[in-house]
Amino acid sequence: MWFRNDLRMADNTALYRAAKSCECMAGIFIACPETWREHNDGDHVVAMRLRSLMQLQRALEKKHIPLYFLEVATFSEVPAALDQITQKLKIDALFANAEYPLNELRRDQAVRAQLKKRRLPLELSTDRTLVPPGSITTGDGAGYKVFTPFKRAFIAAHDNSGEAFAPLPAPRSRSDDHAGQWPEWIAVEGDSNLVRRVPDTVGDYAVAPGGNQRVRDWSTGEAAGARALKAFAETIDDYHRWRDFPAQENTSRLSPYLNCGAVSIRQCVQMATQANGGRWAGGSEGATTWLSELLWREFYQHLVVNYPRVCRNKPFKPETEAVPWSDREQDFAAWCEGKTGVPIVDAAMRQLNETGWMHNRLRMIVASFLTKNLLTDWRKGERYFMQTLVDADFAANNGGWQWAASTGTDAAPYFRVFNPYSQSKRYDPDGRFIRTYIPELAELGHRDIHCPPRDIFADHGYPAPICDVTESRKTAIEAFANLKK
Repeated sequence: MWFRNDLRMADNTALYRAAKSCECMAGIFIACPETWREHNDGDHVVAMRLRSLMQLQRALEKKHIPLYFLEVATFSEVPAALDQITQKLKIDALFANAEYPLNELRRDQAVRAQLKKRRLPLELSTDRTLVPPGSITTGDGAGYKVFTPFKRAFIAAHDNSGEAFAPLPAPRSRSDDHAGQWPEWIAVEGDSNLVRRVPDTVGDYAVAPGGNQRVRDWSTGEAAGARALKAFAETIDDYHRWRDFPAQENTSRLSPYLNCGAVSIRQCVQMATQANGGRWAGGSEGATTWLSELLWREFYQHLVVNYPRVCRNKPFKPETEAVPWSDREQDFAAWCEGKTGVPIVDAAMRQLNETGWMHNRLRMIVASFLTKNLLTDWRKGERYFMQTLVDADFAANNGGWQWAASTGTDAAPYFRVFNPYSQSKRYDPDGRFIRTYIPELAELGHRDIHCPPRDIFADHGYPAPICDVTESRKTAIEAFANLKK
């Protein structure tokens, strides 16, 4: 079993199929830190990955399933490494769950071609998504470009079919009679060996050593993901009421576990549909709303397969490549540091920098501010989020940024822009979230904290706004309108 971002025992499709097919089995994880850096995987994501992998290894060992670890620099080295390893371990079949960004698809194709020379099968399973990308299509067979019709088509095909997404059991324990056939290590051509120990860190990642079970404020591993899912099940009925208020803990907070695979998408769907009378829509409004969010995640995973140009650092809408983005690096630096002079934006960015996480409503606000008010290329923000978030998933992050920048899907009608001040007043009405992350404004009243009077900035050690929200909005609209001429 070749583990990737599917670090759990329960409801792991490839692991389940491997366990059914093989009496004697082992797992392998291959770290590729140089490729991870090229993909902008940040320290938090890698730390969550390694900590969850350590816990998975212990769980597998209890069932007499060893887990091997190998570090190579790049994806390009994986096919030859797996070829050597499977030969030396006398492997009959290799199982894995499919991954969908372009480089991952190419890696898996290269592995399959390499192993095919020895007639060794690579069986890939659908696990990161509910259904295989490409299976939900328009009437002419193309992938959907807009979320709402995708959602309608998905629900039409799968409503009242909760059993189709029923989670699979964890593998049974293997016989320890075979334990002696698995060596402690194997020499692999190159600089690394295949070993039965997960290291504290890989490459040049700044992952704190010690193998503790936390990354920032997050517990790690499958058990932590299960606890988070159980906790959210108790409040899901109210999700639609409070999900947009960042000062309250009313979102699922499951995204880091979904990203590294400590929780499966099917486990999430099962919990939500059970709360919703077995349906995708109707019943509990909170459950219905959250199920829609899960389908947004599904939509973006399908999008990277159906429209691979988004994996090449390109906008989904080719014409938006001509947007005259600003090159003011000082504006981008101020945004990254939470020093734009717009309190809700700065509080959100400081939350990200301090915790490795940001509330979803705030992600939309700061993305709109960067791309519309500062007219900064969305790719800079996308990259910063990938490098900083603990739950950074390429498909969801790219889709969200392009949605906010109006270069992607679902522009309404062709352009969107958030007013950060009105968003702040609506979703942080008493300024509680702002005060948490911008203590220098803590003494301001509810009215002033969202848009402080200019004469008090210097007195509080807080910067004046780096742009006029109203005027910069007009500039952005004009820039996008010119694309249509």
